[in-house]
Amino acid sequence: MLALRLIERKRDGGHIEPGEWRALAYAYAAGHVPDYQMASFLMACFLRGLDRSETHALTDAMLHSGDSLDLAYLNRPRIDKHSTGGVGDKVSLVLAPLIASLGVAVPMMSGRGLGHTGGTLDKLESIPGFDTRMPLLEARRLIETLNCALFGQTEEIAPADRKMYALRDATGTVESIPLIAASIMSKKLAEGLTGLVLDVKRGSGAFLPQLERGLELAKTMIELGADHNCPVVALVTAMDRPLGRACGNALEMEESIHALKGEGPADLMEVTYALGSEMLLLAGAARTGAEALQMMEQAIADGSAARHFQRIIEAQGGNPSVVDDPAILPQANEVEIFVAPRRGFISRVEPRAIGRGITALGGGRTKMDDKLDLSVGFVITARPGDWVEAGEPLATVFARDRAGIDSGRATLRTAIAIADEANPPLALVSHRVSAAGVEVLAAG
Repeated sequence: MLALRLIERKRDGGHIEPGEWRALAYAYAAGHVPDYQMASFLMACFLRGLDRSETHALTDAMLHSGDSLDLAYLNRPRIDKHSTGGVGDKVSLVLAPLIASLGVAVPMMSGRGLGHTGGTLDKLESIPGFDTRMPLLEARRLIETLNCALFGQTEEIAPADRKMYALRDATGTVESIPLIAASIMSKKLAEGLTGLVLDVKRGSGAFLPQLERGLELAKTMIELGADHNCPVVALVTAMDRPLGRACGNALEMEESIHALKGEGPADLMEVTYALGSEMLLLAGAARTGAEALQMMEQAIADGSAARHFQRIIEAQGGNPSVVDDPAILPQANEVEIFVAPRRGFISRVEPRAIGRGITALGGGRTKMDDKLDLSVGFVITARPGDWVEAGEPLATVFARDRAGIDSGRATLRTAIAIADEANPPLALVSHRVSAAGVEVLAAG
């Protein structure tokens, strides 16, 4: 009867009390509330919205529906980074070992691919043997010894959120700012963090394309962090084109390894360093942004970041030799270059189309239990604003067979547009949001 009463009240625009959120979350996690009732309730929340107190109460209810990583005994800063998702967004793969190599604990709990966006866990699992499934006890051990664990949401952490998240994906209720914020923060707070940095994407490839909605999401999560004594800083970054060149699980893992060795694309490194600077500042490991940048550049230049990643890979059952020889990663059966059909400016490289194209190749999910081909995807060298000649290489398709090559070529014909003129892309890092307010870093 509890679920029915709450559905009716929220449907009519009423308020849900903290105790009712807790009772509903516990009952749903325990299997006492059926999916059809929770789906109805989530749709009512999606349509009617939640006020700040309800968002706080939902976050608390999901957070306390399971266990947490208790890391206070480590007596060192514990900082994580979370992205709202994009195409080619492999920043976490570079940042986690980089920041951990600098003495900051990074308990990075990540997710799998969803919709048109890739998932950090899927990319990590392209490393032979790498295991992202671990109990909290093992995650604590790795963080103690290596400052880092790269793992997925376990059954122990926020089980109510895990079930609600899957249900929201299946019922069209993902794009609700209160539900997104509560879902992210319940998991991040369960990591026992002393600070969190958010990468909020804007542009056509983002879940929330409009800047105003991205800023609203950032402010909501900053408030939730403040309510739980966890400082949060957000950067707004561009997702009107893929980040870096590689798009696809093993391809992105290879590009991340190159980035850790000082060979990453300029746009990937700019976003990585911007977010990493915020992590080091929140940790108190650097006093200024310039000092933070110097620390990260040195860790990459002297090889300590790459070596630290090797230790993490080995500790999680993977083959550490992949850092020296990325060819160990899964390799596509078919590879073909895609060339420009005409001369002109690259006016668009559409990330949603690229993400859906990866799914069509077998590298993304339409259902959560889909088995992925981790080798497929695209490497796109064309950037918005570039001038190209007819016949010039723009991208490479990696596929399992010739049908996949044809599918990939069709994707690129749709995603990459050439015109007589092109507008400049969005600034890579445009805004910084903190408890003090919104700072504009770059126009456009």
